[in-house]
Amino acid sequence: MDLKLVFLLLAGFLGLILVVGVFTAPLKFFLRLGFYAVAGWVILTVANFLLDRCGLHIALNPVTLLTAGVLHLPGVILLALLDYLFT
Repeated sequence: MDLKLVFLLLAGFLGLILVVGVFTAPLKFFLRLGFYAVAGWVILTVANFLLDRCGLHIALNPVTLLTAGVLHLPGVILLALLDYLFT
């Protein structure tokens, strides 16, 4: 096998690795964002069920879903305080 061909194959393989890495990073970010949104939806559904007795209701929108999904319990407390203060 010619040495030039070996270098071309190695360069092509490294280029393929770089291209795959460039396209998988945004995909991983959006998958993680989707997971946080689903987790926030579950957390806020349970929180709304429990807070309904106190007269509080946290709206389900992308901002509140991601806040609850990323911050978990402190995010729900923050959203409940904001709902209490501004309604």
